[in-house]
Amino acid sequence: MSKKTTAQPPEKLTGIQFTAIPKSAVGLKAIASSLRHIKDEVGILKGIGLLKNLNQKDGFDCPGCAWPDPDEKRAFLAEYCENGAKAVAEEATKNMVSPMFFATHAVAKLAKLSDYEIGKSGRITHPMYLAEGKTHYEEISWGKAFKLIADELNALNSPDEAIFYTSGRTSNEAAFLYQLFVREFGTNNLPDCSNMCHESSGAALSETVGIGKGSVTLDDFNHADLVIVIGQNPGTNHPRMLTALSETKKKGGKIITINPLPEVGLMNYIDPQNPLKWFGDGQDLTDLFLQVKINGDVALLKIILKLMKKQEDIKPNSVFNHQFIKEKTAGIDNLLKDLDSYSIAELVPQTGISLAEIEKATELIINNENIIICWAMGLTQHKNAVDNIREIVNILLLKGSIGKKGAGTCPVRGHSNVQGDRTMGIWEKPPATFLDSLEKEFNFKAPRKNGLDVVDAIEAMHQKKATIFFGMGGNFISATPDTEFTADALRNCNLTVQVSTKLNRSHLITGKKALILPCLGRSERDYQTSGQQFVSVENSMGIVHQSRGHLEPCFEKLLSETAIVANLANFTLKNSTTNWINLTSNYDLIRAKIEATIPGFENYNKRVRIKGGFYLPNNARENNFEPTATGKANFSINKPSAIALEKDQYIMMTIRTHDQFNTTIYGLNDRYRGVLNERRVIFMNADDMKKLGLQKLDLVDLTSHFKDEKREAKGFLAIPYSIPKQCTATYFPEANVLVPLKSTADTSNTPTSKTVIITIKKR
Repeated sequence: MSKKTTAQPPEKLTGIQFTAIPKSAVGLKAIASSLRHIKDEVGILKGIGLLKNLNQKDGFDCPGCAWPDPDEKRAFLAEYCENGAKAVAEEATKNMVSPMFFATHAVAKLAKLSDYEIGKSGRITHPMYLAEGKTHYEEISWGKAFKLIADELNALNSPDEAIFYTSGRTSNEAAFLYQLFVREFGTNNLPDCSNMCHESSGAALSETVGIGKGSVTLDDFNHADLVIVIGQNPGTNHPRMLTALSETKKKGGKIITINPLPEVGLMNYIDPQNPLKWFGDGQDLTDLFLQVKINGDVALLKIILKLMKKQEDIKPNSVFNHQFIKEKTAGIDNLLKDLDSYSIAELVPQTGISLAEIEKATELIINNENIIICWAMGLTQHKNAVDNIREIVNILLLKGSIGKKGAGTCPVRGHSNVQGDRTMGIWEKPPATFLDSLEKEFNFKAPRKNGLDVVDAIEAMHQKKATIFFGMGGNFISATPDTEFTADALRNCNLTVQVSTKLNRSHLITGKKALILPCLGRSERDYQTSGQQFVSVENSMGIVHQSRGHLEPCFEKLLSETAIVANLANFTLKNSTTNWINLTSNYDLIRAKIEATIPGFENYNKRVRIKGGFYLPNNARENNFEPTATGKANFSINKPSAIALEKDQYIMMTIRTHDQFNTTIYGLNDRYRGVLNERRVIFMNADDMKKLGLQKLDLVDLTSHFKDEKREAKGFLAIPYSIPKQCTATYFPEANVLVPLKSTADTSNTPTSKTVIITIKKR
């Protein structure tokens, strides 16, 4: 049955419309959009009551992005963004997916729906089971579901034949229990969504500054002289970041934006928390926009480094912070020697930017000391992604712009607790010290062999070396590359299990047998035997704080993620000395175990009850780089893009719409790019379209090329847009089918979803 289900979103158009690209982001239209989604999904009265608790110190954490909340006073009107409101509306929706729904909808039929239509079906209310050979899911009791999983796991020849995936929305408490269960079971196969997004950041930062996290706090934006935003679109993906950038501007700081697309949110911003400004012209944010070619970032940054060196050679001690370099860094001579091996003339064409514009950016960097550099997927999903981030660090180290107020690294994370999951041990490559602590506290022998990341897990399932897939949240099939290959990998499994709040495509692309285990949402009250519980999360800047749901559960049979893990462990592990069920009776008991095993969580239960939470230790923030291999911050040697396009080839990057967060699609509009009611589009340079004989809205088919492999995605509307020549952009998950699984970043093994080589054919 599963081989007949559709892995890709359907190749159907939904009726494209256009609107003028707005001059400002947020403002009244964002407020109106938020209220419309709340009204449609939840109802105004219930929705307003829900939103007033969102991101408040005694409320619940947004299930969307990981942007931090202010340490002190929170906004009374709205300490959330448009997409945060959409995320809460989706979670608290009045639509329910009951056993009757599954009885009347065959899996193959559901798979023909778009991801938007699937998601709008609603919250799942009961555990559901798809037996081998069956066409419909059927209700199953929790006990039978746990026994089925336990029996399948215990029948494996090796624990390494099971894959345990994690999405970034899992709480600290659930993530800690999950990784503990998996390791007591006997494997480190703990791939997570970080493998597909900021793994490159973690790899680069760990090597260069000794911690895989950013070094800045939210307050640093109030003290920055210059903020560089590169490979990121905060107006859609992290809208509350615009408030921080606004504060930088108010304090006299400058902003450089580097991106292949001009994103409205970085150009002009209307503060939604200030009604007096709703009707004004907004605040200009970007002082200098550099429209770089896709994957031209290392070339651009290397030119900046060369220009900095040139000015330092002309006027010594005017550019470099020599005291910081001498005391805190290693490798400066090798860096300068490498820079001399490149010529600016050969690098400029790779960027698509004039040298005059690059010189303006360099001048801003030279003339300012407190510099923050922010980035996201635009840098991390290339073959040379780690080089991208290391080159950023080179600039900051030359200026001494790290480890002090108003300066440092700022990788902007996606899911609301993706950073916390990694801190809790969700990682296929755990450090020995962490495993030692687990063994001491829980009295078992932890597996020491590295596990599988996302890409390797897909390969293992495809080769039938792994036959059970367990997904703790997320939408694996729509998040991963190479859709058809990944779908076949999942179909090869004997059992696939998804822990979810809402229906998504991953419930429809299954192994021989499949289970859906419905769980509580972030906004819902979590009752255990000792009473109502709260969970904790870690935001993008290393603050751990509590999250307490305010809604009654949408259905009485839902379990929390922690309860699901504890029951699964209780059914599966025969010789465990851990009292799993007791741990979930009161989450303070879990937090006590976290405190006992993970540094930085001293007095966890006391400190997490402080409103606003507490900061975890951060060596780079403290100007201490001892954890690196040299004991100092390391300069590095990095290479520009090696891509050489043939004349009929283009680079494609996948992007989100404004009505989307990761794989969750709230609507069909991309308001900030002027495209409404359609997702199957490809943004192209107007001259490229003319060269191909394409008119606006011509229907085209896309073919990706990797080594001798080809992949096809059919039925996209061509749209002329402001994007460099030979560069294109498409939405995911519609274009994920074009991303080769084996095309990954060096070191981090992250899929190269931002550098897909394609050809375009008119229908």
